[in-house]
Amino acid sequence: MNTVAVQEKKVNADEKGEEKKVKCVVWDLDNTIWDGVLLEDENVVLRDGVVDIIKELDQRGMLQSIASKNEYDLAMGKLKEMGLDEYFLYPQINWNSKSISIKTIAQSINIGIDSLAFIDDQSFELEEVAFTHKDVLCLRAQELEKILNLPQMNPKFITEDSKIRRLMYQSDIERKKIEENYEGPQEEFLSTLNMVFTISPVGDGDLQRAEELTVRTHQLNTTGYTYSYEDLDAFRKSEKHKLLISSLDDKYGTYGKIGLCLVECESEFWVLKLLLMSCRVMSRGVGTVMLNHIMSLAKKEGKRLRAEFVSNDRNRMMYVTFKFAGFKEIDQVGDMVILENDLEHVQAFPEYLEVRIIE
Repeated sequence: MNTVAVQEKKVNADEKGEEKKVKCVVWDLDNTIWDGVLLEDENVVLRDGVVDIIKELDQRGMLQSIASKNEYDLAMGKLKEMGLDEYFLYPQINWNSKSISIKTIAQSINIGIDSLAFIDDQSFELEEVAFTHKDVLCLRAQELEKILNLPQMNPKFITEDSKIRRLMYQSDIERKKIEENYEGPQEEFLSTLNMVFTISPVGDGDLQRAEELTVRTHQLNTTGYTYSYEDLDAFRKSEKHKLLISSLDDKYGTYGKIGLCLVECESEFWVLKLLLMSCRVMSRGVGTVMLNHIMSLAKKEGKRLRAEFVSNDRNRMMYVTFKFAGFKEIDQVGDMVILENDLEHVQAFPEYLEVRIIE
């Protein structure tokens, strides 16, 4: 596959008409996960097949939560008794409307509400959520057996990061609890985490995760373009491109592969075609590390550095990142803004983490 063909293929996922993949499945409890109403009979039993569905979704890297009108302690106690409590992040078990609970879940996980699915047995609850959040995929609990076959529930790849995604989020919940109780400055807290940020060329074993990052990452993404496994493999092998992936670890465990950048190396200047970072590390102060690394490389090679930016309703933070790094707008082609940096001032890496560069 030649470079020109790859360049022409990159388009936004929505323009391709692909089914948007679900990132988080939100479950009701009564007559959905279990048969019966808990407040009427504490001896409710699990619905046939529901455990297998929950575990399979977890293995596919899909997060799960709860939106149920119930008594919190009673319901969580029942889920723990059933061995299922660990599968649900930020469970909303209260008397709020389901639409409010779903909004809270999306905000807590820090993902777009349009990447959620909601399962309930009550038509009223499904309609209330659908009316308030038109982009949420609403599913009837009566058709539970069909859920695993839906295209939105089937990621193209199941990567190593996918298999431990829930555990990574749960580790981050623990980090946030510790941070909330820390009385010093944030940078001082970050220095206690012993973070190691690693940047390396995308290898053959990274391609599935690299494609997954382009599909799943929307907020901290400079263009919103997606690239296929084949596209990324072509870039990886191209002498005209640099395709780099990053990972983050700290004393509590790994965040996995969380960043990706693509640079096109022209004779006079380099063009940053894509820069993205998982929203899971937004609060870890590592958002500029890859950008600073590319700036340093370009400066060392004596090249000017340009960057492409395509605005959407979520990624303004990336534009602000460019501006703070000294990029200035020089052109606009359709929806794409072209920026350039004279590289006179390249920021050093933050002192609160170790950066490892693998050539």
